[in-house]
Amino acid sequence: MDVNAMAAFGVSAPEEEIYRHFLRNPRTPADEVHLLIRADREHALRCLGRLRDLGLLQPEDPDDGEGLVCPTDPEVALARLVDQRLNDLHEELQRVTRSRHVVDGLRAEQAARRESPAGIEQLEGVDEIRDRIDDLAFFARHEILAVEPHPRLSPENIARSRPLDLRCLRRGVRLRNIVVRAALDDAPTADYLRELVAHGAQVRVTDEPSERMLVYDGGTALVPLDPQNTARGALLAHKSGLVVNIIALFEKIWASAEDLATAENGGRPPGDELSEIEQRVLVSMCTGGKDEAGARELGVSVRTYRRYVADLLQSLRATSRAQAALLARERGWI
Repeated sequence: MDVNAMAAFGVSAPEEEIYRHFLRNPRTPADEVHLLIRADREHALRCLGRLRDLGLLQPEDPDDGEGLVCPTDPEVALARLVDQRLNDLHEELQRVTRSRHVVDGLRAEQAARRESPAGIEQLEGVDEIRDRIDDLAFFARHEILAVEPHPRLSPENIARSRPLDLRCLRRGVRLRNIVVRAALDDAPTADYLRELVAHGAQVRVTDEPSERMLVYDGGTALVPLDPQNTARGALLAHKSGLVVNIIALFEKIWASAEDLATAENGGRPPGDELSEIEQRVLVSMCTGGKDEAGARELGVSVRTYRRYVADLLQSLRATSRAQAALLARERGWI
């Protein structure tokens, strides 16, 4: 038999021993149980009282006066204990997740030694910044906004960010990330972004470099103290006009950015195939013939033909027709 196998349900070893005794000897008088299990009488009575509170023991007949005790059927008793234990754990988890004020109070002890504008904290050093990001991600409940200006995430950054991001997504927190287009050229970074999207995050790509920013639940924003050297520290703003302005900047960048899947598909939404005439223009363009000949073959004007060419160059993000031909072949368009 396992030692205190019922510990997970909040039952101590002596209590479990008494319960098991009553399962074997269901009509034992309560006043005699301490003799049978060789235990202190007061201690045994306390255990009996708690077993009754837990619903594991009950009087056989409350009116007969003999003090005979019967054990509750184990299946019924343990089902009740499992429900109670899960309820206790749920309440404990809620208490933990509502304990943000404790962290804020402890942080206030640090903030007291340095002067900062009202509602703004100055974080010093990479370790302190990372700790605050961990805290903010853990307590986020609704949405996290992020702008990542670096074209590459190091393996260390990815390893650190992955559990935080995936845990937030599992809890139903909405993640909206903006990255620069160059990030798609780094395979580990691009793979990580696709993984986030697969788990429910929204990722958009921008051509406009910006500074790093993080916003949590619309009320707390983190920005670098020196964008050129993020190791110098960061500013953490709480529910101020600065947060409102940072969110407005984020939304402006978001509105003009491309969805990740579209950006990886040469500017076309996933599944958006070339039209028949675009396919013919692309083939004609890649053969190196003159525009006049290509237009004549397709039965369109030279001006219309060149507009199709310009649109295809933009979709492929090519700077020349030769580069467009290479990119089109890589993507299986021709």
